[in-house]
Amino acid sequence: MTDEWRGWREAAETALYGADGFYLRPEGPAGHFRTSVHASPLFASAVARLLTGLGLREPALVDMGAGRGELLSGVLAALPDGFPVRAYAVERAARPPGLDERVVWTAEPPAGVCGLLFANEWLDNVPVDVAEADADGTPRYVLVRTSDGAERLGDPVAGADAEWLDRWWPLTEPGLRAEIGRPRDAAWAVAAGTLDAGLAVAVDYSHTRGSRPPFGTLTGFRAGREARPVPDGSCDITAHVALDACAAACGGGDLLTQREALHRLGVTGARPQLTLASTDPTAYVRALATAGEAAELTDRGGLGAFGWLMTPAGPGPQPEPSQGRVGKPPSARGYWPA
Repeated sequence: MTDEWRGWREAAETALYGADGFYLRPEGPAGHFRTSVHASPLFASAVARLLTGLGLREPALVDMGAGRGELLSGVLAALPDGFPVRAYAVERAARPPGLDERVVWTAEPPAGVCGLLFANEWLDNVPVDVAEADADGTPRYVLVRTSDGAERLGDPVAGADAEWLDRWWPLTEPGLRAEIGRPRDAAWAVAAGTLDAGLAVAVDYSHTRGSRPPFGTLTGFRAGREARPVPDGSCDITAHVALDACAAACGGGDLLTQREALHRLGVTGARPQLTLASTDPTAYVRALATAGEAAELTDRGGLGAFGWLMTPAGPGPQPEPSQGRVGKPPSARGYWPA
């Protein structure tokens, strides 16, 4: 890598996915941070219930940004015996050894399938440019130096990027910053558009137009700790996702928190009855451990605050989103378990 000054989108693309990039390393993402998938098998079980609830014959399960196949492995283990599913892991890294042979490992999502496309913490690693309003209030691209992450302001933001900022994240005062989410909107539209029928779900750190962070969210992670973002391949580079803009790119959808989504899928964190402790102590301890895992997944101040964007696929227009919750999931699609 060189010390040339580049926009954050180009620098992060190279640092994450270029030769020896962070996400191509053998240890995979799990070697540096913990997601809902790693927190508890309850998460994969909830995804399995979402898949079976679609009511599709021989559905596809497409995992975007599959890491080393942890989510797919968990879902396949949680599905009913004999359930007919075609599993696809979409990932730039090489296929890991020992992965279930039913999983098709691919660099691109399959086109024209029916089923569930699930993107857990994928969009936050789609690189984006960063903008900052200068002393005159003009939004400018933020340039970064590879070796140390130093920044300086570049040219004024123009064209489609400027239009995106005006609509989704206006910078109204000097010093305010934003991540220009246009590449993520396009990435989500392409991914969700590969489904002929079913449901596309994006789960991520997120915000909506009414609650954008004034100075952006760009950061790094290394060895389980938040770190200064330096685009030299040594750390993850991530930023929260404007999921409302992604929804608009697909014509609509439903925005809710992970807490709400998992509650609908049966993951509540309810503690077992104390009477079980006397009648079956072993079962009580197991149930208590499960409740603890569910509580972590649905914690309002942690994983439970993640955003879930649910984009139905198939015929019929979807409502135009504004901010916060966007429309209501069409009940005819029936993707919530009864």
